[in-house]
Amino acid sequence: MKQETSRQLFTMVDSQYYLPNDIGISALDCAEAFRLLSPKEQLYSHYLSRSAWYGGLVVLLQTSPESASIYVLLQRLFRKQPPAQLENVATAAGLTPEEYQAFLVFAAGLYANMGNYKSFGDTKFIPNLPKEKLKALVWQSQAFHDSPSEMEALWDSCSTLLFSLADRQKQLGLGDKGITSYFSGNCFLEDAELAQRFLDSKNLSAYNTRLFKKKSEGKTCYEVRLASAVENVDGEGETRCGQYDFEDCVFTVSRGDYAPLMKKVSENLEKAKDHAANENQKRMLEEYARSFTYGSVEAHKEGSRFWIKDKGPIVESYIGFIESYRDPFGSRGEFEGFVAVVNKAMSERFAKLVSSAEVLLPDLPWPKEFEKDRFLLPDFTSLDVLTFAGSGIPAGINIPNYDDIRQSEGFKNVSLGNVLAVAYATQKDKLTFLDEDDKDAYIKWKGPSFEVQVGLHELLGHGSGKLFVQDEKGTFNFEQDNVLNPETGEKITTWYKGNETWDSKFSTISCSYEECRAECVGLYLCLNKQVLSIFGHEGEDAEELVYINWLNMVRAGLLGLEFYTPESHSWRQAHMQARFVILRVLLEAGEGLVTLKECTGKDGRPDALMTLDRSKIHTVGKAAIGRFLCKLQVIKSTADVEGGRALYEGYSAVSDSGSHNFLRLRETVLLRKEARKMFVQANTTVKGDSVDLVEYEGSAAGLIRSFTERFPDDAEEVEAHLLELAERDAPCWC
Repeated sequence: MKQETSRQLFTMVDSQYYLPNDIGISALDCAEAFRLLSPKEQLYSHYLSRSAWYGGLVVLLQTSPESASIYVLLQRLFRKQPPAQLENVATAAGLTPEEYQAFLVFAAGLYANMGNYKSFGDTKFIPNLPKEKLKALVWQSQAFHDSPSEMEALWDSCSTLLFSLADRQKQLGLGDKGITSYFSGNCFLEDAELAQRFLDSKNLSAYNTRLFKKKSEGKTCYEVRLASAVENVDGEGETRCGQYDFEDCVFTVSRGDYAPLMKKVSENLEKAKDHAANENQKRMLEEYARSFTYGSVEAHKEGSRFWIKDKGPIVESYIGFIESYRDPFGSRGEFEGFVAVVNKAMSERFAKLVSSAEVLLPDLPWPKEFEKDRFLLPDFTSLDVLTFAGSGIPAGINIPNYDDIRQSEGFKNVSLGNVLAVAYATQKDKLTFLDEDDKDAYIKWKGPSFEVQVGLHELLGHGSGKLFVQDEKGTFNFEQDNVLNPETGEKITTWYKGNETWDSKFSTISCSYEECRAECVGLYLCLNKQVLSIFGHEGEDAEELVYINWLNMVRAGLLGLEFYTPESHSWRQAHMQARFVILRVLLEAGEGLVTLKECTGKDGRPDALMTLDRSKIHTVGKAAIGRFLCKLQVIKSTADVEGGRALYEGYSAVSDSGSHNFLRLRETVLLRKEARKMFVQANTTVKGDSVDLVEYEGSAAGLIRSFTERFPDDAEEVEAHLLELAERDAPCWC
């Protein structure tokens, strides 16, 4: 019996590298929202979407060495023969219906993640069919018949890595811990740290850079390459292009990464500008275009300032190198761009939350000196996504990520309503690790509770808390002699200096730590009756929502174990690591608040059961989260990197000792995991003076078709650029 269980576990663990044939795929519905736009707003949306889609292709080059070639191979196959036609070829090539569906699901996954690594979890996924059968399909395709040498070259360039599950290639990571395209293959953590010191010395952001290392004449040389349409190097300027000696190494700052794609991004931003609603939008787009043309993060920051000033637009958007989750060092941004239409009814609720923010902030469990001097009331809107180009679509966003702007000038929050509507729908028979008595309530309240959690997480989580800073003139933004650390009772001894930022100081833990802080704020403030009333929840319904919000969080902490890699003792997903940490904190609180037990399921396989005592949420739970949240904020405010690492890495540890065997529970989670949903997005096309919205069915075939029709005018040109860019850097990954 033990031997059989072990074999089953190995099979299921291995299956994490495939996408299941029955994976959920849903179309994002934005037809009504788009229809209500004026012709000018539709044209504005169209050109912003074009810009986002071209920029989204950059993610292929940011994800893995082989992603761009796989993308081009798929595009060539499906442009000649859509999925329905190619099915006949697959049958003739000897593929079973299940194997052909597995290929379609893989292709859809490649498009949805913009690469062959999952955007949520950073795990590689490969086609769930024999390599020889996929090769036979390619060889018998119309694309191969029309261009045999070209298709064979494409296959040869990516087929080995397409199917490889060598240990290092199973996940994204730096050095021997995984694959990354943000750094050349010979870079390790010490190289990333050295490069960060260099960037700080030049007051350069890492957001739009990649790092390439080589030896020359006995010296270690680094190229910091900026994403830009312009490729020439013409003196320092705000991008600091040039060559520098630094710590016995040579650093060269150059432009031109992703140049042909950045050119198309900028061109479409210029076209969108002709249809902008106001001067703020025009100036915003001008600065974005300047950023992508010359590689200037300062220009992007300036564009973000105009974006913040553009209050309550009908069409909302943001674009650039934004989130640093997938950089193993936590400093470089992945490209993303979104275009969305405001949902007025839901936005009214978020506006009420914003107007209550200054009343709610003092409820947070840290001294007032650790809160921003002034809360800058942001826009907070619910949006129906028209376009979200990048590696994945979140439920909510709080941007910009520039600390100096967020602290003193403001930010915006968005909740993506049509994403929430389909992403978090749950079927009862697929609900794992919960008591049967909790399942009906969980299904009923998960959506509404998550809406509240997202609102609090984005607005008052990411939007709260002060960073203690000493600027370049030596001036402090806090009273050194009067502010005391509530954890020690002593004066503040550490802070941010000069150009230091949260990301640059806390590097590898910064993303997950901040997500954990924001999630804790959501849990803590959802206990406030005023918050629940804003969202329309009173009395017993309000208490039920609180219970499910907390239950969902502790369950998510257990599910998070899927995203932990025991071999490298590393986490692959910032939010899921954060939720595991919260689970650990609430288990540690004791008094029966949360119980987690291993058991055997009805199917005879390992299972687990999680329960939450609702009567103790407002007492034991609130106190535990409050204490932990205060620690998180004090450490963040004071730039206490050493203390932050000790605290966060301690709670993030996954072991087989202690009161819970989390390594064994991880195997159970993998055994019963459900794949994350994928989304099919519409295209827009200009016909005369009007814009048509082209929608697709929510299936693998629909997702594939949406991409093969995404670049109707220049698909082959764009694909040639992608291959050229991938080939240029190919020697860097060895």
